[in-house]
Amino acid sequence: MNSETLGRERMGRLVLRMALPTIAAQVINLLYNIVDKVFIGHIPGIGADCLTGVGVTSPIIIIISAFSAFFGQGGAPIAAIELGKGNKANAERILGNCLSMLLGTAVVLMIVVALFMRPILFAIGASEITYPYASEYLSYYLIGTIMVLLSLGLSPFVIAQGKSNIAMFAMLSGGCANILLDWLFVRVLNMGVKGAAIATVISQSISGLWVLTYLIFFAKDIAIKRENLKVDGKIVTRVAGLGVSPFVMMSTESIIGFVMNSGLQTYGGELYVGGLTIMQSVMQFISIPLSGFTQGVTPIVSYNYGAGKRDRLISCMKYIFIISISYCATLAAAMSLFPRFFASFFTPELPLIDLVEKALPVFIAGMFIFGVQRACQTSFVALGQAKVSLFIALLRKVILLVPLAIILPRFLGAFGIYWAEPIADTTAATICGIIFACTIRKIINSKAA
Repeated sequence: MNSETLGRERMGRLVLRMALPTIAAQVINLLYNIVDKVFIGHIPGIGADCLTGVGVTSPIIIIISAFSAFFGQGGAPIAAIELGKGNKANAERILGNCLSMLLGTAVVLMIVVALFMRPILFAIGASEITYPYASEYLSYYLIGTIMVLLSLGLSPFVIAQGKSNIAMFAMLSGGCANILLDWLFVRVLNMGVKGAAIATVISQSISGLWVLTYLIFFAKDIAIKRENLKVDGKIVTRVAGLGVSPFVMMSTESIIGFVMNSGLQTYGGELYVGGLTIMQSVMQFISIPLSGFTQGVTPIVSYNYGAGKRDRLISCMKYIFIISISYCATLAAAMSLFPRFFASFFTPELPLIDLVEKALPVFIAGMFIFGVQRACQTSFVALGQAKVSLFIALLRKVILLVPLAIILPRFLGAFGIYWAEPIADTTAATICGIIFACTIRKIINSKAA
């Protein structure tokens, strides 16, 4: 399938063809985090402390990954719009600039985090008990920063060409390797946290090399070419204008990690920090596959917007809303009914399981309508609506969740931090739905930018 198929194929079939591979890819990506934590959490004697230590590193890992979204999810929709207009050369210039920026950003991140690792980790919730595990995991993870950014940041350009199956196979190769290597390094060779980190680095490198190989040697619509690697300020500015929205969506997860981990350490202690690690991991069963779905359908919206095909544009957005809302509500219901089942994936420790059983139905309550916000956000990004996308990205985490996570525990203790999540999610989804209803008709009736 080439990019022109995005403007011709029957919509229901096209959505499935594009979304299923990217959902599979993101589920595999989910395994990078989940499998590590499952193996780490079951290390005899020290599993709970190791799990909490690795959980403390999550905000840093999230912000590293957020830069892949900045350039990948910022550049790929614009490239897809250019393809819709028939401007292949412009699309390839966007890819080349994004590749150069991903490489430069990876180097800077490696240096900064390595130099300031100890104060950063203690600021986001590490203790003298958990710091050794957190620093060991993060030290090895940083080695793979370049491949992490290339794997996650370049995959959207593969998907933008209608090749979501290629992106899936890239993630599949790395995901399978991660499961095998986690078992070998952690369970067989008893390498502990270090083994889990090394397994992740190797696995991400496999995925990254797969994506690079395709874009250099096999891509027909948008390929990496040496002459396009020179950074163009106008292109970077255009990419940044749209990429700041998905970047904020991801990086604010890091800010939340700082606020929540430090607050839980103050009001509840390490048990509550460990509980948050498990609940955030469980929530990824909702957010990451949903992210895969939206990645797959975004090029459909962008291409048809660029091509001026209004009816196909509306049809695709209907699928986005129906599937996003239904999926989130179904998974949230399952997690509310069986919290102990989900907690037991990550730890055999009864105090942690008991805490998660009590807290998880509260923590994920807002997920019942989270699909509304994700569908709105996806549609605005795909249509190149940078300003409204940025506001929506800031709303849920920065404007709502951070203040709530600081204020509520003063009255409700550690559980106030858990309550902050559903209140923010529900409020943000409601506001996003209203904004979408008031603005979308004007946007889709306008000419593609």
